Amino acid sequence: MHEARVLVVDDSAAMRALFSDLLDQTKNVVVVGTAASADEARKQIVELKPNVLTLDVEMPGMSGIDFLKEIMEDKPMPVVMLSSLTQAGTDTSLKAYELGAVECFPKPLKATPEQFAKTVGKLGKIVLAAANSNVKDASTRKRAAEAKVAAAAEAQFDWNGHVVALSASMGGIDALGDLLASWPAQCPPTIITLGLEPMVVDAFINRMSDQLPCTIKAATDGAALTPGTIHIAADPSCHALIEAGQPPKVRLVARDPVEGARPSATLLFGTMARAGVPAVGAVLTGMGEDGAKGLKLLRDAGAATFAQDPASATVGEAPAAAIAAGAVQTPLPLEGLAAAILGKCSTSGSFAG
Repeated sequence: MHEARVLVVDDSAAMRALFSDLLDQTKNVVVVGTAASADEARKQIVELKPNVLTLDVEMPGMSGIDFLKEIMEDKPMPVVMLSSLTQAGTDTSLKAYELGAVECFPKPLKATPEQFAKTVGKLGKIVLAAANSNVKDASTRKRAAEAKVAAAAEAQFDWNGHVVALSASMGGIDALGDLLASWPAQCPPTIITLGLEPMVVDAFINRMSDQLPCTIKAATDGAALTPGTIHIAADPSCHALIEAGQPPKVRLVARDPVEGARPSATLLFGTMARAGVPAVGAVLTGMGEDGAKGLKLLRDAGAATFAQDPASATVGEAPAAAIAAGAVQTPLPLEGLAAAILGKCSTSGSFAG
């Protein structure tokens, strides 16, 4: 992992100073410069050669979103967008993900100095991961996803009784948007832990509801895992567990974080293994090691297990941890994962939506 050379772009001098000071305290993160506008940032990118940007959404002149679009069209590089957590902010975050932002991070505008320092401490880890991430061609990926949705809407899927369990965090909006585009109307029951801001996840669910032929919704306590529905667990106050039954059910439980994660993918996978549910599990792009131990339990219970190929993931830490733990039968690039997962859930053993 190479160090992050970050350019902080924000129209507020106070915010530039605060973010710079706190980011400089993160190991392997160096703030090489700051800019107050898109015009200044263009010059700094050429002169200072940063390998990651933090970019404010609201700036004078060209907005952060318009500047992100310019960057991704002219010379793509990792960008972490900073925005306030409002409804408008969540819509803007989804737009930023569509344009190719690695991550969208909420500005802690109403926080104590201690809370601010803790929050920006997380930003340091995100910036470091972003500097080591893979930047994708967002427009090409969007066109491919639209074609997959059209094909999936027409596809016939014969379910064999297996449930799909997935996990993702940083980079997860793009990865899941691509992967789930292949899910047919009568898709296998699917439960996903998504370690991102809940308001952004809610906006993502709403957007995907208008696009997918199947149903996608936030996970709720007691929800039955039945064909045709995707459940996304992103509430940071509780874990999503699996309860045995015909059909199995989702249980939302308020427990302490597991290895820093809540909801924990390791708990999700582990309880699915313990419930004896026929399953297929996969760890997608993300930071940290959440999911690795639980996916190993799922594999040991006889489930088919996958991981996104770390080299193809936006952030390869989580899938690499699963591979290192011996939890994965096959690492695959994102374009091959949908067919592999759905094939394991089909009576025919294959699926091409």
